[in-house]
Amino acid sequence: MSAGRSAATGGRRRRRSPEVAEQEIIAAAEELLRERPFRELTVDEVMRRTDLSRPSFYVYFRDRHHLVLKVVERLTAESADMAAIWLQSEGPSGAELIREATKGVVDVFVRHGAVLQALADAAADDPEVEMAHYGSLNYFIDAIAKHIEREVDAGNMLPCNPYETARALAHMNNRYMTSVLGRDPQVEPEVVVDTICTIWTRTLYGAQP
Repeated sequence: MSAGRSAATGGRRRRRSPEVAEQEIIAAAEELLRERPFRELTVDEVMRRTDLSRPSFYVYFRDRHHLVLKVVERLTAESADMAAIWLQSEGPSGAELIREATKGVVDVFVRHGAVLQALADAAADDPEVEMAHYGSLNYFIDAIAKHIEREVDAGNMLPCNPYETARALAHMNNRYMTSVLGRDPQVEPEVVVDTICTIWTRTLYGAQP
């Protein structure tokens, strides 16, 4: 807890549920990752941005790597909710729903781009962050591959190798959105949506978005 907050509350900490406390710590970690690389993220720095004591960190997390795993899980869940708009579609409507799903995922990157960029950078030289980062990416690859396979079998998509196509598209999405919507967004979100939709619809449906 910060000195300012401690003085303001007379040294007393407000009560909250374990779920709320855990989310407060995760939010503090995200805030820090917007400002600095993962290697500079420490338990002390994270907890100073909460109303919780330092020892309480270890009630919810083993270490900072466990914390980062939870950050990745939360951002993955947000993106998955948006991607589900397309992944749960069937038939010709899929080509139309790609735009709605893409807009949702792009919005996640607009709001959390700096955090996702920090995690991608850390994955290059930290094995545990790399495992979390690629675990999230592989989740999407598997989900996309299964959807493509079902729709190709039903005659709703162009014939292709489902897994390799999913892997190429997922890696493209992740790398492209991280690079243009990271710490300093370089491209308007609507342009990003148009670009991604064009690639996906032409690849899977052979049509204009």
